[in-house]
Amino acid sequence: MPMQVQVKYFAAIREALGTSGERVQTQATTLSGLRDELIARGEAYAQALARGKAVRVALNQVMQDESAALTDGCEVAFFPPVTGG
Repeated sequence: MPMQVQVKYFAAIREALGTSGERVQTQATTLSGLRDELIARGEAYAQALARGKAVRVALNQVMQDESAALTDGCEVAFFPPVTGG
């Protein structure tokens, strides 16, 4: 059963996709599945969220492993690792 999730993109990912976020209807049940669905959308998503790239994921503003389960209406954020100094 499809669910709606709010997806937010930050930093280089936001720049590559040209948007800071969108509401997505998904069949995915995990963060990993959602990432795969987004990658399948086409070139910009495939490059920004590629499996070989280090991408951090938060679910409802908490850092999560990609095996975390999605729930209807949840918020997912994708962002590159942040370095500080």
